[in-house]
Amino acid sequence: MKIYLFRHGQTVYNRDKIFTGWKDSKLTKLGVNHARIIARKLKSKSFEIAFQTKLSRSKDTLKEVLNYHPECKKIITDNRMIERNYGNLNGKSHLSIIKKYGKEQYEKWHRGFYDKPPKGESFDDVEKRVKSFIGDLIKIIKKEKVNVAISAHGNSIRLFRKIIEKASIKQTVDWVIPYTNFFEYEIKE
Repeated sequence: MKIYLFRHGQTVYNRDKIFTGWKDSKLTKLGVNHARIIARKLKSKSFEIAFQTKLSRSKDTLKEVLNYHPECKKIITDNRMIERNYGNLNGKSHLSIIKKYGKEQYEKWHRGFYDKPPKGESFDDVEKRVKSFIGDLIKIIKKEKVNVAISAHGNSIRLFRKIIEKASIKQTVDWVIPYTNFFEYEIKE
């Protein structure tokens, strides 16, 4: 039984280096192309259940993937795999945060594992909700004996990988999560 995990395509905020977080930034033309690349790469795979978050970038990327998967009969929206909430930084440019708070503070909020932006989440917080999602996901996979696809976000994928791959905090914060590739995991019975 397989899990196919992928990131949404590039959004307007990604392109413009703006903290997106829980804001609903649309896919750019390039982002739609990213989604189509993922769709073609997953074309020969098979899955019966797909997961998305409430954000349009997750849904729109999954929609492209589903063009090749009539066997997928169930789509579940689960916000435990939503992007990290950057709190007061959501919708603000990286450059404006660097100018206001300095490069060192920006780095802590952007890639520090335990550092929370004001009113936001740390990677540690995201890991807790992703761990809960993984626990329920594995139960579904084993009970229904299905493959699943997950259209998620860079930071939730980062923590999903940390948990499944048993990676270190350093590896986790250093990863760049691609727009045009997927991660495949096998779940044993």
